[in-house]
Amino acid sequence: MSRSTRGERAVTTAQGKAADRTPARGRALTVLLWILQVVVAGFFLMSAMGKFSNVEPAKSTFEAIGFGDWFRNLVAVLEVAGAAALFVPRLAGPAGLALAGLMVGATLTELFVSGGGVVMPLATLVLCAVIAWGRWESTTRLWAAVTRR
Repeated sequence: MSRSTRGERAVTTAQGKAADRTPARGRALTVLLWILQVVVAGFFLMSAMGKFSNVEPAKSTFEAIGFGDWFRNLVAVLEVAGAAALFVPRLAGPAGLALAGLMVGATLTELFVSGGGVVMPLATLVLCAVIAWGRWESTTRLWAAVTRR
C-alpha cells in the first residue's frame, strides 16, 4: 500500500468518524429546540390567557400604553398564533422571529412606558431568537417557496 493510499484511507476514516458524530449532534439540537419551542409556546399561551381575561399586570400595562382593549386583544391573538406556529415545523423559524419582534415591543414598553421589569421579556426575547436561529433553514426554505426563488 502506498503512502497516498494510506493517507486517503485515514482521511476517509476520520471523515467517517466526524460524519458519525454529526447526526447525533443534529438530533440532540433538534430535540433541544423542540423542548424550547414547547416551553416558549406554553409561556405565550399563558400570557395570552392573562391578556384575554384582562387581569393584572396586563390590565394596567395596556392602560398605560393607551391604545385600549383592542390592542391588548390583538397582542393576545398574536401570542396564540405564534405559540401554535411553534408546533408546525415549517413555521417554527418565522414564528420565533415574529415572537422575538413582539418581545422587543414588550421590552421597550416595560422599559419606557410601564416602568416594570425587563428581565422576563428580555429572557423570552433571547429564547425566541434562539428558536429563530435554530430553525433558520426552515425559514429560508419557506421564504424561497413564498417568493418562488
